Amino acid sequence: MVQSKQQGVTVTGLIVAMAVIGLVLVFALRMIPAYIEYNAIKTAIVKTKAEGGTVRAMQAAFDRNTSINDVEAVRGRDLIFTRSDGDGDLEISFDYEKRLPLAGNVSILIEFSGTTDPSGIVAEDNTAAP
Repeated sequence: MVQSKQQGVTVTGLIVAMAVIGLVLVFALRMIPAYIEYNAIKTAIVKTKAEGGTVRAMQAAFDRNTSINDVEAVRGRDLIFTRSDGDGDLEISFDYEKRLPLAGNVSILIEFSGTTDPSGIVAEDNTAAP
């Protein structure tokens, strides 16, 4: 007589798996809106550069573009404008941090940056006082 071995998931294994899935969902639900906002900012700087104009006009255009998507992390005054060496085009960069609270005093810190510069190098803001 051959005994067959039982196979399946134990209750403990199921609870652990559900806890892991729940933790991943909490992280995802907190982080997805931040990435949606980041993509809206990247799209807005590309549109702003295409519109052209003075720095002040570009800041105002950026604010108009981001108000549609309810972007709060970056404003027109926070953008970094630089001239590219090759053709003298005005390039736009941004750099910011987003702190997302999880529970109690635990939070996630995400650093976002982007630029219209084809080299991909994000310019640093040199206007800040030391």
